[in-house]
Amino acid sequence: MSSSILNYLPPADGLLPKWLLFISVVSMANSIQAYASLAPTQRVYCGSIGTAAAASSSTSKKSAAAGQELSPVNDLSARTFGTWTAITAVVRLYAAYHIDVPVMYELALWTFGVAWAHFVSEWLIFKTTKMGSGLAGPVIVSTSSLIWMWVQWDYYVRT
Repeated sequence: MSSSILNYLPPADGLLPKWLLFISVVSMANSIQAYASLAPTQRVYCGSIGTAAAASSSTSKKSAAAGQELSPVNDLSARTFGTWTAITAVVRLYAAYHIDVPVMYELALWTFGVAWAHFVSEWLIFKTTKMGSGLAGPVIVSTSSLIWMWVQWDYYVRT
């Protein structure tokens, strides 16, 4: 890796700031995908509940006709998910470069906590998704990042 690229990495020691940067970039790509196509968001929300909104989507109608389970994702919900993902990416990006600032650290920590609560509740309570490749990534990233940030608080935040 050239030294010019290294200059753009978060300056703090340890892997957590670099992880936050990486997750921010991946999240921004996911956000763009959510605006470009329903398919990536439908892989996450692939649940067994067919809603009126899902039934109105032409993509969902094709899935139902093919005998697949209805995804509750429609154009609006995919764009909303993309917007939410972009906001969390921005917060995590700022936290990557200002990881020693308590408020930035807390905000990034909260983004993972809210994401974890959202994905787990959609899986276990609302049944709009099921455990599989679409849900595993977000659950693993939110859980591991939440625990990692919780454990590393004293290392990075100097109050």
